[in-house]
Amino acid sequence: MPTVTYLDRRGEIETYFDRTAMDAWAKLTSNAPVSRIRRTVREGRDQMRSTLLSWLPADISGRRILDAGCGTGALATEAARRGAQVVAVDISPKLVELAARRSAEELKREAVDFRVGDMLDPALGRFDHVIAMDSLIHYKAGDIANAIELLAERTRASILFTFAPKTPALALMHAVGRAFPRANRAPAIEPVSDSALRRTLANEVGLKVWRPDRTARIANGFYTSQAMELSRA
Repeated sequence: MPTVTYLDRRGEIETYFDRTAMDAWAKLTSNAPVSRIRRTVREGRDQMRSTLLSWLPADISGRRILDAGCGTGALATEAARRGAQVVAVDISPKLVELAARRSAEELKREAVDFRVGDMLDPALGRFDHVIAMDSLIHYKAGDIANAIELLAERTRASILFTFAPKTPALALMHAVGRAFPRANRAPAIEPVSDSALRRTLANEVGLKVWRPDRTARIANGFYTSQAMELSRA
């Protein structure tokens, strides 16, 4: 079961995207002109998405993939273009609506099963691969490990996810963000130590048959995120 802290933070994220950040997020993930700062975030996200997709098998035709926290749907659309059967889920109805529209326009068909809901919902079914790009960066190590364990119960081959690495720059940004009035804040990013996260994952009973494989950190201007691959041993 998701932890209480996971559920609390999930509610904050849903409110943020549906009530505060939707327009800015739609622009950031499009080709529209943006500020220099946001351009570095856009470029960083593009690099991360390419990295995660490159970690999938060369041939994913017919494989069932969960895009866990799909946002505006770019990763799900690319996986579907490569022949995967993609279920893309996000807690924000507005993001899912935008993602479905963009995906159908780009692919000229409705090739992705977009859903509004929690990525940990077992009703989503079983998958060959799960990808959670920047959808766990707002959670502490324990909640990340718990979420990965729940996803692993329904995953056959690999789980690819990202977290906010604990760096001096991110720690400073995290501290500064807490100084803003709560009403004006985005949900805080939780910097996590790579070694601490690995220890926490190793202590999860449901992950004993999983091993950490590739890892990669993308740092581009105001975007910093670290990818990790878990595979069945």
